[in-house]
Amino acid sequence: MSSGKSKRVPGTAERKEKHLTICTDPSRFQVETGSAGFTSVHFLHDALPETAYAALETSVAFLETRVRLPLFISCMTGGSEGGFRANKVLAEAAQELGVPVGLGSFRILLSEPDLLPHFHIKPLAPDVPVLANIGAVQVRDTETGALLRIVERLQAQALVVHLNPGQELFQPGGDRDFRGLREALGALLRSAPLPVIVKETGFGIGPGLARELLAEGAAYVDLAGAGGTNWIAVESHRLEREEAEAAREFDSWGMPTALLLAAFGGTQDRLLASGGIRTGMDAAKALAMGAEMAGVALPAIRAAVEGGVPAVVSLFRGMEKTLRSVMLLTGSSTVADLRRGTAWLEPAMAAQGEALRRAWDAYAGSSPVQPRGGSAPHA
Repeated sequence: MSSGKSKRVPGTAERKEKHLTICTDPSRFQVETGSAGFTSVHFLHDALPETAYAALETSVAFLETRVRLPLFISCMTGGSEGGFRANKVLAEAAQELGVPVGLGSFRILLSEPDLLPHFHIKPLAPDVPVLANIGAVQVRDTETGALLRIVERLQAQALVVHLNPGQELFQPGGDRDFRGLREALGALLRSAPLPVIVKETGFGIGPGLARELLAEGAAYVDLAGAGGTNWIAVESHRLEREEAEAAREFDSWGMPTALLLAAFGGTQDRLLASGGIRTGMDAAKALAMGAEMAGVALPAIRAAVEGGVPAVVSLFRGMEKTLRSVMLLTGSSTVADLRRGTAWLEPAMAAQGEALRRAWDAYAGSSPVQPRGGSAPHA
């Protein structure tokens, strides 16, 4: 792992601002492709639920904190003036809602440390977990201590490491060399003094890789599957025609979030689900399929830009209403109850989940890079 200073990334703020514009203006830019697959997931209706709406308990433990809902605002933006304003809105909303909030990548701070106030939102969200965020390439290319010092200054409760080779391949000036990421990430997972969460950015983390990362020491793996924001599609709006056309061939790329959860069959702990979570019903289904928390990114950032804190709070209040209603109608007094067999899959979805698991196992078995064992995860 390099101990040298990270080189300055030209145009980062401008790129981040353009990303924000593309993602928050659906009338001009199409960035959501495919389906997360939750329409093939259903609940067992309990006509005699032995519980009361007022008695439902939606709070869960996350990163040594009790949060009001099993929902979180996923990492999305940062590094520009618009991102700074949006992060402040999201932090204030998270504090009011009692849910965790993630930041966009702090990569720009490696070259422009004076921008740290743009990411320091903890004073606005003192009672909920704040998640710092950096790319796996930066983990490989930056001295670990430098990264951890930034996380400490941000007063974050966890470090999220995002995996985004798809986006980088189509990002002008993006990373093209992904060698050594597994080794660098494994070293960080085994040595970091705070919880580390590993996530994709919209194309999914396969079952075998997720289990490997958890065994290495990841506190959680956020599957971040397909069906929501497609970052290759986002980048396509910044490309010349020929490259944009190539990018559009990846509109259906990735593993849908619900399908990934189906592949686990509800047997794996410490999974987070984001990617195409658009409604309270989507979130409830993700939880029932085994996720411990469900994350929302694009709807939250759009609400933040369009209507500020009230709009974000309203979005999550609506999701909470649906979640609580699902809990009552499945006889689930707690979120843990909801995760105990209240959902059923259409036969085709169940078969696809099994097919994905077998395909991934066969792929991992033939891969020249074999999974490694690891230490226990952070408590």
